Amino acid sequence: MVHARLGCSTISFRHLELDSALAQIAALGFAEIDLGALPGVCDHVPYELSTAAVEAVAETVLSSGVRVRSINGDIGDLNQPLGADTRIARDRHLDMLVALASATDARALVLPCGAIGHRALESLDADLDRVARELTRAAERAGRDGVEVWTESLHYHRLCWNLARAQQLADRIAETPVQVVMDFSHIVASGGDPREFVDRFATRIAHVHIRDAVAGNINLSVGSGDVDFGRGLKTLADAGYTGHFALELETRDITDDQRPAATAEAAQLISELI
Repeated sequence: MVHARLGCSTISFRHLELDSALAQIAALGFAEIDLGALPGVCDHVPYELSTAAVEAVAETVLSSGVRVRSINGDIGDLNQPLGADTRIARDRHLDMLVALASATDARALVLPCGAIGHRALESLDADLDRVARELTRAAERAGRDGVEVWTESLHYHRLCWNLARAQQLADRIAETPVQVVMDFSHIVASGGDPREFVDRFATRIAHVHIRDAVAGNINLSVGSGDVDFGRGLKTLADAGYTGHFALELETRDITDDQRPAATAEAAQLISELI
């Protein structure tokens, strides 16, 4: 039995078309998804979104019978300075993702913590200031339609790749509506301790991604890496976390044919720990 607070990201089945991925997730017993909309990672949502595309994706999702917790999207490198035309394009893309969130009754849109790569484009302080401003701007814009904005504030492959930078970003968004997504794999891959992440950011954690990792590698199946999910989930519970979790199994240590069984095993383990 899959715990009611545990969902599955469609990224876990990114090799399938959206309708097939949703059918597989539902067949495994999940009632809730995170919808992957990350270009180059998961193409279940077209990057070039139009009103027609939003309607088509929403119809596919709603007909599947699963709920959408969040949409994991990308509106460009938030530490990249924008000109007039690129600002218009970013705002248009954001508006389409917010429209999709509204159409699927998703609670939130998840945005990255900066560009891929650890080096700042201008300076670390300037880049972090820009990311915080863009996240805040997106949250205010989305909030008008009742959609929250969350950020994966520690992402091993992006600007805020470790606990120190996640803290610097968190300090900048402390007085904003932006909340935080915790991902066990990115924390461990960066050499961090999930318990320290919870200690630092517990009051701002809105959602949790589940995947295993070792130092430098985020793409492992649950149970194949160094993440101590038992201790991590207990730390979250002790800190008062009552939110939801999602298996985001962008794993590369199994074949696509093995994914349903590996996902079912992960769901059983995490459900018992929750």
